[in-house]
Amino acid sequence: MSLENRFTESELLLLSNTPYAIGSAMIFAGGSGLGTIKEMIANTKSFINGAKEFPANEIITGILPNLKDFEDTKEKSKDLKVHYKEWLKSKGVDSFEKMQTAVISDAKDVADILSSKANQNEANEYKEWALSIAENVANAAKEGGFLGFGGERVSEDERAFLDKIKEALKID
Repeated sequence: MSLENRFTESELLLLSNTPYAIGSAMIFAGGSGLGTIKEMIANTKSFINGAKEFPANEIITGILPNLKDFEDTKEKSKDLKVHYKEWLKSKGVDSFEKMQTAVISDAKDVADILSSKANQNEANEYKEWALSIAENVANAAKEGGFLGFGGERVSEDERAFLDKIKEALKID
């Protein structure tokens, strides 16, 4: 059964946008300074790698670009970018606090959608993928320190945000 037959258009947009938004919010959870670039790369790479990590998950592979098909990649990447910008605007995101609130709310909605419309394995893999994006971003650069010396891999604020994501996605 195709994703369009299982989910509404708005649900598919939410399922597509939320993992990337989670990673984006994690970027701003800790003040990485120059490390922010590493975190941005980790967000995009972790998002795209979902199809590689979960090739049998119809939801993940259905919402991500098919990297073997240039036209599909180009089209879906463009659509994802447009939807992400629309999401930021529709949620009135103009600060980290508003972004975090919007992401947590959307993650809760995603958990509800998955519990009612996905099988247990699909739901667990999707949640694992979304959480791994946040974890990869948090681990991409050290927080604090000076010019990469000292500091900690995952800051207290990042750990707190990870806990909120786990709770919102209903991950034990």
